[in-house]
Amino acid sequence: MTGLTVRGLSVSIGDLRAVDDLDVAVAPGECVAIIGESGAGKSLTARALLGLSPAGATVRADALDIDGVDARALSERAWRRLRGSRIALVSQDALVSLDPLRRVEAEVAEPLRLHGERMPRPVLRDRVHALLSEVAMPDPARRARQYPHELSGGLRQRALIASALAGAPAILVADEATTALDATVQARILVLLRAIADRGVAVVFISHDFSAVRGVADGVLVMRGGRVVERGATEAVFEDPQHPYTRSLVAAAAHEPRPTSGDVSPTRLSVSGLSKAFDVPAAVDVSFAVPRGRTLGIVGESGSGKTTVARMIVGIERPDSGEVLLDGEIPTAAALRRIQLVHQNPAGALDPRWRIGRSIAEALEAGGVPRAARRQQALALLAEVELDPALARRRPSELSGGQRQRVAIARALAPDPEVLVLDEPVSALDPLVRERVLALLARLQRDRGLTLVFVSHDLDVVAAVADEVVVMKDGVVVEQGATAEVFAGARHPFTRELLAAARSLPPRAQGAAPA
Repeated sequence: MTGLTVRGLSVSIGDLRAVDDLDVAVAPGECVAIIGESGAGKSLTARALLGLSPAGATVRADALDIDGVDARALSERAWRRLRGSRIALVSQDALVSLDPLRRVEAEVAEPLRLHGERMPRPVLRDRVHALLSEVAMPDPARRARQYPHELSGGLRQRALIASALAGAPAILVADEATTALDATVQARILVLLRAIADRGVAVVFISHDFSAVRGVADGVLVMRGGRVVERGATEAVFEDPQHPYTRSLVAAAAHEPRPTSGDVSPTRLSVSGLSKAFDVPAAVDVSFAVPRGRTLGIVGESGSGKTTVARMIVGIERPDSGEVLLDGEIPTAAALRRIQLVHQNPAGALDPRWRIGRSIAEALEAGGVPRAARRQQALALLAEVELDPALARRRPSELSGGQRQRVAIARALAPDPEVLVLDEPVSALDPLVRERVLALLARLQRDRGLTLVFVSHDLDVVAAVADEVVVMKDGVVVEQGATAEVFAGARHPFTRELLAAARSLPPRAQGAAPA
């Protein structure tokens, strides 16, 4: 048997043993998932498997067999020959992983040039188109000529998978490859990954999304603090977890839909006839109202217009037509401070050069807080979002994903808003951290009387947090109403498709092929 065999893998960074004595074996045609919260050692394990451990890290293993090659003492030059040809990586953020200055064709062709035989340009182009077709890329010839920013999230992920498969690797490592994808796109990528495994590739699937893991993995390793605390067949681990930590992870991934409330509150935020077009319409005649202290969820596929609507609400984008009303009035520039945005990616929203305290103080300054009071209020905001005020001296890179998300929330709270617009605020967080952030938002909503607009592709989370939901497709609202009622009895075919994708039988069970 070839595939992947690892025994006694340890990764140390200074005095920290980040991965400790890990064993894993993945046979050809098998998919094994590694799960655990942030800091568990999942991504460090993935990087060690590819010879990409960070500078200063010490990697040791009793066995590190990559498709029959002992990789324990390989030089960087030898690793470069191995990567792409025997083992390949599909990472989380395809927009970052793909070169923005190169067309998709060049990205997919590069592994062919590095690891394949020389071929004439027309043959190379045909091979690229064949690889894109292999990953179910629609209209591969046209997509090959495009740049990454011209593709949707799901199409970029397919291009990245095609690039990874170009060298015909025996092992594929997918590190959070479906994070931040909507339900229908995620389902297609999961079917594709399962089909890749079924063709004889050994797949290592790293994810915090347990429904995705159940969809593709034959077996699961649960990591905590760098060690494997539980392993077993996928259904056995999720249906009957043995370790207390695994039980807590599984419990955190399950949500009960929020019941419909009979309370009547005055409208805090309303939008009427919002429309916006770029090259194509991004939002068309969008209208809804959110009562004071309530939560509205906005769901839909990538490109459905969710984020465009969110940006128009906070004043980042100006609508072509329609209006946003706050307490029944069009907000002035000063009143727009009462509506604040929490970005999906706090690492990108926070200045990497600034310490956390300075980032929050800047938001306080914009809110009109006097200089003398800013430092104390910044520390108080950190405490309010359940962070140690001492973190004010750190930079974003020194914080975990959950801590950065809390800082982003603290920064949004600085101007004392009445409405928070949250764009995918928990999409990249593991279940335990996600639950803590959702609990924090619920407490802040109660304590401050906040009205929330919650944009997400995660229907399970939306069902748990939103009183009402708006479903968008191609810029148009196709369904809206009380969340429990819409999710229990969706009327529009697209809403039913979204819900079916989120609740569908796993591709592993279906034995489906990419569509």
